[in-house]
Amino acid sequence: MTRPRLIGSVTPVRIDARTAELVVLGPSLGTTTQLWQEVADELAGDVRVLRFDLPGHGASPAATGPFSIGDLADAVVDLVDSVGGGAFAYAGISLGGAIGVELALRYPRRVSSLAVICSAGRIGTPDGWNDRAGRARSSGTASLVATSAERWFAPGFLDAVPAPGAAALSLLLDIDDESYALCCEALGGWDARQRARDIRIPTLCAAGQFDVAVLAAEVESLAAVVPGSDYSLIEGVAHLPALERPAAVSHLLRSRLGGMRTRRAVLGDAHVDRAIADTTPETADFQEFITRVAWGEVWNRPGLARRDRSLLTLAALITGGHERELAMHVRAALGNGLSRAEIAEAILHTAVYAGFPAANAASGIAKRVFAEQDD
Repeated sequence: MTRPRLIGSVTPVRIDARTAELVVLGPSLGTTTQLWQEVADELAGDVRVLRFDLPGHGASPAATGPFSIGDLADAVVDLVDSVGGGAFAYAGISLGGAIGVELALRYPRRVSSLAVICSAGRIGTPDGWNDRAGRARSSGTASLVATSAERWFAPGFLDAVPAPGAAALSLLLDIDDESYALCCEALGGWDARQRARDIRIPTLCAAGQFDVAVLAAEVESLAAVVPGSDYSLIEGVAHLPALERPAAVSHLLRSRLGGMRTRRAVLGDAHVDRAIADTTPETADFQEFITRVAWGEVWNRPGLARRDRSLLTLAALITGGHERELAMHVRAALGNGLSRAEIAEAILHTAVYAGFPAANAASGIAKRVFAEQDD
């Protein structure tokens, strides 16, 4: 097999690109980067968005030989490395979702979060994909337009909103027939239903209400296998929710991205990477919970600045005697803009209300953290 080459495009951001989180969006078979256009535009306010085309689709060169879904995952990492590398969040639809599963299994330290949309641990059957590959080779992708229109969109969508659907179907005509067939054969040989149990990153599995290509029950089955994953049903859509209801998809992704981004910003990449690497099936639910609720919902609320939340966190940890967590949050407080003097003042204040022994222990912990910073 040969590793295919993928071409991508990065949506500019309105903040410092060096600190912006990278989000990679993977397409469905037969679509191009245009599938994610509206979602990418919405997300690009504070994250870098990298979209890519599958082999022989859009800007990507035609495939020169057979490849696997794992090869496509490797090619995505190659593409990410070409734009700066590092960790990234990933979301993919259908075939793009299958690529995401392989990324999570092959590169758990690179993928910070995963959204598998209208995809499952196996899509279709080998015979079905072989039949479609044969049709693409014998009659071209033009012969697939009618059936794609039925499978891609919810009932009434093409009549109510004709422009985006018609544009997507038109782009299907330009896809390289052999590359499309090879993508079909890659899907026919792919089955991650059992291996998905080994995924250890925060994962969302989302289904389309009217999807007949990948049934909601199949998506839910994947969610049941991946430790700590969430399941969501996107109402009113079929197989291409990013095109049918981009605002709903943007909301889903943003709710996942914010938590991990904030967790890394406050606690640091090294700490979060260790926590993710140490995740077990028994702790996966808790890791996902704190990322989504504590860091995604509470720490991201606009009512308090992060430095204020750090002060409150220090006071709560000292009062509760949670010394193991305290050192981590002293470091976080320094990163959130609190000075050493302000941290010391917070500890002194808690002595009055939480007791002198608790404050004394906290003072010792802060002293050790300050010494580490000096070293």
